[in-house]
Amino acid sequence: MKRLGTLDASWLAVESEDTPMHVGNLQIFSLPEGAPETFLRDMITRMKETGDVAPPWCYKLAWSGLLGRVLAPAWKTDKDIDLDYHVRHSALPRPGGERELGILVSRLHSNPLDFARPLWECHVIEGLENNRFALYTKMHHSMIDGISGVRLMQRVLTTDPDKTGMAPPWSVRPERRRGSKTDSEASVPGAFSQAMDALKLQADMAPRLWQAGNRLVHSVRHPEDGLTAPFTGPVSKINHRVTGQRRFATQHYQLDRIKELSRVSGGSLNDIVLYLCGTALRRFLLEQDELPDTPLTAGIPVNIRPSDDQGTGTQISFMIASLATDEADPLTRLQNIKSSSRRAKEHLQKLPKSALTQYTMLLMSPYILQLMSGLGGRMRPVFNVTISNVPGPQRTLYYEGARLEAMYPVSLITHGGALNITCLSYAGSLNFGFTGCRDTLPSMQKLAVYTGEALDELERLILPPPAKPEAAEKPPATTKPRKPRKKPAPKN
Repeated sequence: MKRLGTLDASWLAVESEDTPMHVGNLQIFSLPEGAPETFLRDMITRMKETGDVAPPWCYKLAWSGLLGRVLAPAWKTDKDIDLDYHVRHSALPRPGGERELGILVSRLHSNPLDFARPLWECHVIEGLENNRFALYTKMHHSMIDGISGVRLMQRVLTTDPDKTGMAPPWSVRPERRRGSKTDSEASVPGAFSQAMDALKLQADMAPRLWQAGNRLVHSVRHPEDGLTAPFTGPVSKINHRVTGQRRFATQHYQLDRIKELSRVSGGSLNDIVLYLCGTALRRFLLEQDELPDTPLTAGIPVNIRPSDDQGTGTQISFMIASLATDEADPLTRLQNIKSSSRRAKEHLQKLPKSALTQYTMLLMSPYILQLMSGLGGRMRPVFNVTISNVPGPQRTLYYEGARLEAMYPVSLITHGGALNITCLSYAGSLNFGFTGCRDTLPSMQKLAVYTGEALDELERLILPPPAKPEAAEKPPATTKPRKPRKKPAPKN
């Protein structure tokens, strides 16, 4: 049996009918050239025939009832997993486009997971136009965060387009990190030593956490300091109660375009992402005459997982930055976002890595308490919208010879936060996934369109105009030879 950490357990505690706490990943593949009609059916059959289900796919809750989830959250291994239940085959009416796929994924993402089983589902979706299919996988947030979820799905893929007979995602085991210990290897003296080290660490971190808390309090009283504090964003259209039905939309950009804008503007890639989202939200709310006078704020998850860590669970911290939605001028808006983001990073970097988990709980406790107490969406939000940027694989990947064309993150929303925007990079592209409440945010798909138009506008404003092609030299004018004038005939 494996106990859950405090942050992982909190996602179970705030689960409700209207706010299921699972996250997903949508992968779009091109069928291999010459693939038989039965390619997907055969692939799913092989997937279900695997006899080995690896962690965390084999974990289920030790006590699936509400009291067990809240008071004693722990994992145990399910030794009799029904893969016919977890692995499902769907089809779009041919030829299915991006819109039809988005509608289906919205419906699949609206359904909660069964707490009596391992908390995941995998849906193979056929019928996409241009000879493509999709793989939508969802898993509870208590098991994975954005980074671990991408790494979990990436482990099964290959850079070899000719490789076949590949294992399904749930039977690929993570590589053990050097020096790591399993539960069976941990000794009683070792556990006692770890407990003493933890107590010493807590004592050492207390002053740093106190200083971080003081800086947040100071920023509330002195907003001119530049650090965006919790609860300073306004109550807006995206910060009310939500229902259980979801909408999902996607957008796709070349990563080089974003990088060039960050280089020319002197900001980071994340600054440009925040600018695109803030600009789209400003326009979306202006059209509905619901733009607040004060700027919306973004809660930005920050990965604190080591680069070689292939484990699961949640290992993130948070920073809060302004989206400058009150600023009409695009370039001033970008500058304000850059300043706010830089100040938030400086605040986080003053903490040692060993203190980041405790700081995250300090920062997120009001957020979790809002959700557990039923006050979420009924009072000022901790921040207005979650915006994440998850790094993904940069090489083209394949599964059973099928080329992975794109990956889109599908996230969760909560009371008080009816919109989540998550970006995922893959093979030179940046893929945006917009997850929203179907009832609270009608026409949410416009946000995806508006980010594209914001990108075009920013390029026109800060990039030099493309050089005009030099006019081709005209060939020298040719003069026709003049005809000799006829001499007049002599008069008689």
